[in-house]
Amino acid sequence: MEGCIVQFQRLCQSRSRRLVSVMALILSVLLVFQAFTLPSKRIYSTQYPSSKLPKAFDGGSLNKEFSSQSQRVGKPSLFSNSHGSVNFLQLSKKPDLDSSVSEIDGELQNNDSDDGNWLDDDENPDTEFSGDLRNETILKKDLDNGFLFMEDGNSKGNSHLAVEKTRILDNELMSMQGVSSVNSSKNAILSEETEADIATLLNQQGKQELSDNESFLSSESFLAQVNVSASNVTILNKKNILMKLPLSMSEMNSLFFKNRASRRSMRPRWSSAHDRQILAAKTEIENVHISENDRQLFAPLYRNISKFKRSYKLMEKTLKIYIYQEGEKPIFHQPILKGIYAAEGWFMKLMESNKHYLVKDPSQAHLFYMPFSSRLLQLALYVPDSHNRTNMRRHLQNYLHMIAAKYPFWNRTGGADHFLVACHDWALNVTKIMDHSIRALCVADISIGFELGRDVCLPETNVRSLKNPLKDLGGRPWNRRPTLAFFAGNLHGGFRSILLKHWENKDPDMKIFGPSTFRVGRRKMTYIQYMKSSKYCICPRGYEVNSPRIVESIFFECVPVIIADNYVPPFFEILNWEKFSVIVPEKDLRRLKEILLSITESEYRELQMGVKKVQRHFLWSNKPVKYDLFHMILHSIWLNRVYNIESDD
Repeated sequence: MEGCIVQFQRLCQSRSRRLVSVMALILSVLLVFQAFTLPSKRIYSTQYPSSKLPKAFDGGSLNKEFSSQSQRVGKPSLFSNSHGSVNFLQLSKKPDLDSSVSEIDGELQNNDSDDGNWLDDDENPDTEFSGDLRNETILKKDLDNGFLFMEDGNSKGNSHLAVEKTRILDNELMSMQGVSSVNSSKNAILSEETEADIATLLNQQGKQELSDNESFLSSESFLAQVNVSASNVTILNKKNILMKLPLSMSEMNSLFFKNRASRRSMRPRWSSAHDRQILAAKTEIENVHISENDRQLFAPLYRNISKFKRSYKLMEKTLKIYIYQEGEKPIFHQPILKGIYAAEGWFMKLMESNKHYLVKDPSQAHLFYMPFSSRLLQLALYVPDSHNRTNMRRHLQNYLHMIAAKYPFWNRTGGADHFLVACHDWALNVTKIMDHSIRALCVADISIGFELGRDVCLPETNVRSLKNPLKDLGGRPWNRRPTLAFFAGNLHGGFRSILLKHWENKDPDMKIFGPSTFRVGRRKMTYIQYMKSSKYCICPRGYEVNSPRIVESIFFECVPVIIADNYVPPFFEILNWEKFSVIVPEKDLRRLKEILLSITESEYRELQMGVKKVQRHFLWSNKPVKYDLFHMILHSIWLNRVYNIESDD
């Protein structure tokens, strides 16, 4: 009897091993198959009803190619039922939009009150945090992905310094002069002022100062070697420092033209007459006759005024846009028209009411607009203090699955002919699933994922009067502006603390105020009056590189002084910002007054005249007019599509 039991156990074990082997073999085959069929573009498995397929795409080899290269982003969320229709998996926990209704209602109220005290009152430090793109996972990057790694032999343990490779524009610079400098710079010691600035940043972020043996603050340092501003340093933990190297304007120009020459969107999966119209427009723009004489526009403000005017005219003549009607309020089709995130709302409002560019038949469109509010997305779905944006990303992911299932247009181009307009600080991150589309974003920071040449910088505008967005427009003439420089604002981000440390109440020519020292009731002049009577208006970075003060400065005819490394200014592909603004590297903050005083009176007059001439491009109107802010945003979206489109030949 015992022998039979033993034989039976051996037989079971043998069969179990065979079953496990077969299952392992099947799994291996599936993994290999998936690896070879995974595409590189954002294509969604849609399983269209036959009525939704275009003729050129219904059956045949194209249909087979499409099926073999389809992609689901994240966990699969589309399945076909027995009837051939499409079902959608809901979020694991459906967002409770009602829980945020009071906060959303407050955001949407039409409040035209204006006390003249513009101190970033819409920004909330509780929910405005940056750095999730610069977390511990950043240390897993390699040279190909844009980061340099260096060991610091003076630190305890295996410490590394991760340096973001934003300045390496091509393989020529891979000789890495910085690396050799690190290894040989035995006498490169940080200055006391730089150490103090980094300490200020650490305290601002609520982190303990690092001990001398565990940091680069008092030892041989690559930071001192490249002379980077302390605000460009992120302390990841006690043994890791991430440093981003800022691009100069000339380097940014080089990167822009390089991207424009080399970057293309995916080849469309079937031909379209509308694509050929855009390609014809590109040829016409490139071959335009160059002329610097123009009665309407001031030629020195533009990279190429002839190309701009031809492109704008072709946009007016050619461009047609379809707006997806899918998506529920308040996140979709609900514009916010006041506060610092108003740009996305004003564009949505004016786009949805436009009759010139919109078409009701999506097959007639060149571009497709996804009309959601990134601010309302955050208010509706983000759980305060959770530091988790998964719900926000998943909500947009489900939206993409929905429009890809209902329409064939997303999958035709991988989303390259789709666009979004979003101004919240987190929009750059939560819209990564849409990064093959054209994204008009306020956070135009090339060091954390803004794609120069494909993405569009959305000007951050602080609209205070809905009935009259042009209220208080203008300022004093150039020779009646007694204040050299002005800034008043809240302490959003560590850099502003350093600004106040060096300049608040330190110089009568530099009117630099923090929130505690600038109160309307305690001062003779309001915020607006200071803007109207100052030569230069300081526009420092906050939590992110963007600031509404840039547009405010132009609005009040004050020359903007932009202090935000790696920020791509609005309409960078069109405008020559050096003709009407001053761009100061963050590392030169201590020399701010010296830099401003070095500008001669005649040079200042030209800058201020440039501000007045370019002002028309930064104004909202309840009824859009030619060359205004609405049309300039739309033109940048159009132009980026023109230069990124791929021929289907």
